[in-house]
Amino acid sequence: MSENRERRRFLKCLGASSLIIAPLGCSSVKEESDSNKPHYVMVFDQNKCTGCGECKDSCNVANNLPDGKSRVLLEQLSGDSNDAQCLDKGTEDNLCDRKYVRVSCQQCQNAPCVTVCPTGAAHRDKKTGIVTMDASKCAGCKYCIAACPYDARFINNETDVADNCDFCLNSKLVKGELPACVTQCRYDALIFGDMNDPTSYVSKLLKVKDAVRIKPGFGTQPSLRYIPIVKVGV
Repeated sequence: MSENRERRRFLKCLGASSLIIAPLGCSSVKEESDSNKPHYVMVFDQNKCTGCGECKDSCNVANNLPDGKSRVLLEQLSGDSNDAQCLDKGTEDNLCDRKYVRVSCQQCQNAPCVTVCPTGAAHRDKKTGIVTMDASKCAGCKYCIAACPYDARFINNETDVADNCDFCLNSKLVKGELPACVTQCRYDALIFGDMNDPTSYVSKLLKVKDAVRIKPGFGTQPSLRYIPIVKVGV
């Protein structure tokens, strides 16, 4: 499946009834997680993203991805008030006013890819809780790709292993560093941290910022949050 097709299918999630805007500090997300374990989340602030693409480039380098494959994509929205996507019933208008949306693995707390994997290759890291892959166990069956409701997985054609954004678990986090995309974002559009740590910046941010989750009705409990564009003068 081409990247363009993946992006189109992902963006269908931005259509009718796909987004729930709620103050994360008052939502049930915190209550659903085990506060004794870390819950790593990433926040994408649509107000700050310029679409420079450095997040994608840095991810590709950090994780040695082959040409033509990326764990992170940026999709440009037209911003045209007459655009069909913006006219979809239930679509949040403020998402149509801004240019870019991050397209990547949602790091679901209830991850279908983990559930369907017959070999245990797609699994949740015991220490961090991050969904990642054990390359030695992957059979290339693509069950995880088919099960992902966000079309955010692909086969790495150099390793023949299913791949997904795992917050740079094995390339950066293992060294005590932030994910490559977060480090390289010049405009602070990406924020990463442990939501279960009350002293973390991301935890404090999500208590005061309204945020969006893609297709929360699926019950996947995404760990990727979107801060939509704020309309000026409205």
